[in-house]
Amino acid sequence: MSERDVAQVANQANDQAVEQAARQAWVSHGEVYTRRWVVETLLDLSGYAVERDLAALHLLEPSAGGGAFLLPAVERLVRSAQLRGRDLSDLEGAVQAWELLPATVAELRGRLLTLLAGLDVPTALAQHLAAAWVRQGDFLLAELDDELYGKVDVVIGNPPYIRIEDLPVDVTAEYRRRWATMGGRADVYVGFIERCLGLLAPQGKIGFIVADRWMRNQYGAGLRSMISGGYALDAVWQAHDVDAFEQAVAAYPAFTVLRRGAQGPVVAAECYEGFSAEHAAELSAWTLKGDGEVFESPQVQAYRLPHWFPGSESWPSGTPARLRLIEHLNDNFRPLHDPEGGTKVSIGVATGADKTFITTDTHAAEAERMLPLAMAADIATGQFTWTGHHLLNPWDEQGDLVDLDAYPRLRARFEAAGSALTGRHVAKKAPGSWYRTIDKVHHELTAKPKLLLQDMKTTIRPVLEPGGYYPHHNLYYVTSDSWDMEVLGGLLLSRIAQAFIEAYSVRMRGGTLRFQSQYLKRIRVPRQGDIPPDVQERLRQAFRARDVQAATTASFEAYRVDEDVLSLD
Repeated sequence: MSERDVAQVANQANDQAVEQAARQAWVSHGEVYTRRWVVETLLDLSGYAVERDLAALHLLEPSAGGGAFLLPAVERLVRSAQLRGRDLSDLEGAVQAWELLPATVAELRGRLLTLLAGLDVPTALAQHLAAAWVRQGDFLLAELDDELYGKVDVVIGNPPYIRIEDLPVDVTAEYRRRWATMGGRADVYVGFIERCLGLLAPQGKIGFIVADRWMRNQYGAGLRSMISGGYALDAVWQAHDVDAFEQAVAAYPAFTVLRRGAQGPVVAAECYEGFSAEHAAELSAWTLKGDGEVFESPQVQAYRLPHWFPGSESWPSGTPARLRLIEHLNDNFRPLHDPEGGTKVSIGVATGADKTFITTDTHAAEAERMLPLAMAADIATGQFTWTGHHLLNPWDEQGDLVDLDAYPRLRARFEAAGSALTGRHVAKKAPGSWYRTIDKVHHELTAKPKLLLQDMKTTIRPVLEPGGYYPHHNLYYVTSDSWDMEVLGGLLLSRIAQAFIEAYSVRMRGGTLRFQSQYLKRIRVPRQGDIPPDVQERLRQAFRARDVQAATTASFEAYRVDEDVLSLD
């Protein structure tokens, strides 16, 4: 036996062991059955219609289970062939379905035989087709037929919802090795989407009902990047409150249609409680028709967006109306963080030892080493009210650490801290700089007016610090060389700015949002010079009065957006 043969046998043995471990883990999670109308809707959205010559297409079901998707698809396939007088023996290569559990494979083949018999398919041919169509194995490990690569026209299904950390370690390791998108705390369905995308023919489609968390969470970054690099999102219908499965599951599902090809218009919909087969058929017909920008009923709100949001960064969430507004603002305005325009979003100084570096004792060190520090408590009332905190500042104006011999009180303070300073990672990494803060102090920032924002709040509430204070790490700040800070503050106080944070931020318990720089930077703003003077004054007054509604009304005018056309609802 050659070295290559030995390696192949070893790999097969390893795959079999991993598959067995996966099989045991998956059994404990059970199977979630999809309602028939959901299946029919996704088949329609994916273009798998009887009116087409389906025998000429390749259909893949990567997680067949009991056949919720496969059986309706086969019914369409056979009827399409019969309408065209095709020899049913030609259908063998038209379908490939995978199922991990051997017992389920046997049951599924039996259901196929019953279905085919009802469609007047001869028994011998039905047995042959059922055996050929349904494969047993782990789709993420299986060796697929060569003719599938780049040739699959339609992928359909409800891929497994299993957190990767719930699988055996060896299974997780093998999945991660094979599928680059399965990083972090990914669900298994991420790997299914990646592999299916790689199998698609040009303009081939995937129609999945799948959790939409990958569109926003960090673990979906690789998949979002992959899609932006050669694929398209055609439709995403959020269905969190829809009775889409035979049993109740907390899965945050969305009807999701992906395509191999250039990104075009996207139908973004939010389906409400009570959304059912009738409403799905109406929305599907409107989606496929391709004209009209708005579809609304008591059960659904949908918009046809000109395109989708590119890149690996989190895709926004929210009502279709909000997505439409955000897409418009993204397309027509610059980000809040705009170094070319002199506007910056950042975070305050991290010390690594606040108990040592931060004090309210005005005599703790030499006066020139006492830097007035802005803290979260200073903006709690909505106005900046300094609580008297100072940073014991080890940095000089040039950005170098000071010589402690020149500042005996500062030295004494730092030396008294002992391992609270020397035991930090930053100190161990550079022992000669043991008394540094994690972040350098940039002295020019102190004098600048700053809009300060606290992380972890339910609403965006910028507060103006007029200058003279340095922000602490628990505050994010905005500075600008081009804006009147009160006018900018009015824009940031508005519900439009809030909508950006809600769309991109991870919402925590109790509705708390993260006002971190990565989310603040996503906010789009007009140029101040493009805002009429009277609107600027209204923004300024709304900011001073902390009047969110007035700020929102003025902001729509600043963006030159008709609230009746592009709304926040």
